[in-house]
Amino acid sequence: MAAEKVGLLLLSREHGHVEVEEEEEEEETDELKLEKDQPGIEVTKKEIQIEEEKTEIKIKEVETEQEIGKEPNRNLLDPSSESPRGLLAQCRNLCGKHISIQRTLIDLEKLAGQKEGCIISTVSQNTDPHVAGSKQSCPLCPEDKFKACYVHKLHRHLLNLHWKVSVEFEGYRMCICYLPCRPVKPNVAGDQISLKMGAHFHCIICSATITRRTDMVGHVKRHVNKGETESRYSSAHAPKSTHEVVKEADTDVRVLPNYSTPQKTDSYFNPKMKLNRQLIVCALAVLAEERKPLECLDAFGATGIMGLQWAKHLGNSVKVTINDYNKNSVTMIHENCHLNKMKVLTSSKEEDDCDETLEEGEENFPTIEVTQMDANVIMYLRAFDFIHLDPFGSSVNYLDAAFRNVRNLGIVSVTSTDISSLYAKAQHVTQRHYGCNIVRTEYYKELAARMVVAAVARAAARCNKGIEVLFAVALEHFVLVEVRVLRGPSPADDTVKKIRYLIHCQWCEERVFKREGNMIEENPYRQLPCDCHSSMTGKTAVELGPLWSGSLFNPGFLRRMLFEAVQYGLDDIQTLLKTLLCEAECTTHKQFSIHAPSSHNKQEECGVFIKTPDAGADYYIVHGKRKSNEMDQNGPKRPRLESTAEHPAFYYNIHRHSIKGMNMPKLNKFLHYLSEAGYRVSRTHFDPMGVRTDAPLVQFKSILVKYSTPTYTGGQSEGSVQALEDSQVGTEGDFTEESV
Repeated sequence: MAAEKVGLLLLSREHGHVEVEEEEEEEETDELKLEKDQPGIEVTKKEIQIEEEKTEIKIKEVETEQEIGKEPNRNLLDPSSESPRGLLAQCRNLCGKHISIQRTLIDLEKLAGQKEGCIISTVSQNTDPHVAGSKQSCPLCPEDKFKACYVHKLHRHLLNLHWKVSVEFEGYRMCICYLPCRPVKPNVAGDQISLKMGAHFHCIICSATITRRTDMVGHVKRHVNKGETESRYSSAHAPKSTHEVVKEADTDVRVLPNYSTPQKTDSYFNPKMKLNRQLIVCALAVLAEERKPLECLDAFGATGIMGLQWAKHLGNSVKVTINDYNKNSVTMIHENCHLNKMKVLTSSKEEDDCDETLEEGEENFPTIEVTQMDANVIMYLRAFDFIHLDPFGSSVNYLDAAFRNVRNLGIVSVTSTDISSLYAKAQHVTQRHYGCNIVRTEYYKELAARMVVAAVARAAARCNKGIEVLFAVALEHFVLVEVRVLRGPSPADDTVKKIRYLIHCQWCEERVFKREGNMIEENPYRQLPCDCHSSMTGKTAVELGPLWSGSLFNPGFLRRMLFEAVQYGLDDIQTLLKTLLCEAECTTHKQFSIHAPSSHNKQEECGVFIKTPDAGADYYIVHGKRKSNEMDQNGPKRPRLESTAEHPAFYYNIHRHSIKGMNMPKLNKFLHYLSEAGYRVSRTHFDPMGVRTDAPLVQFKSILVKYSTPTYTGGQSEGSVQALEDSQVGTEGDFTEESV
């Protein structure tokens, strides 16, 4: 009886049919009659009074909510208390996550039944309770979109419209929602608000609302790439570590997920660049033997792996500065420095490296300075002995700043990863970044290296500085160039003179650098050794460049790099350094003499013969600068270059010039045949089947044909032999014309 009275009292209060005071008087008279008839009813009377007080409190709360809901445009911007779905949204938001985020389809179906229990008190009088009990409405759709239906139809609706198009993340399903959750904007008049709400998803991590499913998938992936994989609705309170520790060359670095994708992570770490990092460590070790201490800059730190390896291998010989513009990357660099138990210097304030006690020998690690500024700014503000540039893409935007304050006889290291433009896949980008015209050739990797060196040389000349190329490496993923800086206008003029154009024949791929001079030649085809222009119609050659026409390798510097690689146990690059050394000297001999510091004795390590220079060596160190013996004999102030005879420019691919139906000789045997003919020859790291030689292409082909054997026997072999004889006759005729 008491419950029925409470319900009637609630309905009368909402609709205004009966006043509250009259109802209370009638109840009091009924209670008095009951007391006279039944004296033991006093206990139930007190319970009824308590329930009436509770109902009055609920009625007041409903009235206050209704007054708030009557504000203009309030019912559309928020899930209001008047709307049954607003009550449902409020009930679900109290649990911590939106109702569209569920684990299973059964949980989503349970919301319909719970919704009916929550809003039964707000249903109007004309609502049939039997119909409301048998039919259920969708918890994620408004009533005008999907009306109440039976359970089996609701199951199909939830499965096909909401569950199948959901986005999954860590066991949760973010279903599509049609409720008025997104904020709406008024129309032009400003007096009405559109009731049409679009479909959207609710992010489980940041509670954002996104309309398209593909955008939602990308939004979640961005959270994962940034390490934000902990859902704010997750039941597990312990944070999960999303960082991964990678070890390379005795250096540990903590990286984020997708660390090898630079577009999707703040801390880019590429394991394929291991050779690049080891080559730079060896080059810095050679420079550290000339002057101490060195001020080194890693302009694009990312995870800080490069600077940490410098400090690990060279110790107090270097003062390492790691810079990055991204705040998240700087934070990760700090963490990696602490992980490797190194001190960090930021804004002239030294931080404590770790609470742990350092082991023996670890207290001698140098202090690493970490800065957060633009790379151009720090290179303009401070002077360094060694600068390494490794941006994502082209490095031409940072060359002017790098050569502005670099010290004399210092080293600038440039790593370019814009492979599409360097390897002639995007020629318009090459023209825009490097100002060069190139085409795809058989020697495209060396073409890319010479193009980068030419850009570096022009940047150095603008700062009245010249360069000496120490080595240039072009592999599958990057192009690495190391140059030594020579201050003064005279070295700058000599450097600019080595930037020339290249004439390339498109038929036989013969190439030659254009002669120096400003005079226009009547027939530039005469500079090519081939006669394709006379035998073919039309234009047969193109002009490529401007390119670097000088040497790409310094044999003396490579010998010392090989020695440092042996000393530090960098086995991965020793084979590459030996190939570079053979290519620099253009020889096939495998015996190398490496100039070690004077403290080392004559020894042999890892198959490499190492010699110690005596007091009369070609160079020695005086006050941090490299001197030569010729300088004491009234020689020029410019330091003596370590390179001797320059290697031949470019190379030929043996498969590119092979003859159909003929078996070529082995590559090493073919190198021996070329050397017996009196030509300089070596292999090249640019192409595993490439041959670097000073022999013209015509003689290269003649020797290749001479030592090739027919593939088939019978009639086909006769045809191939006839073609062989014709080619030999043609080559002999060309030789006679050249001699005449």
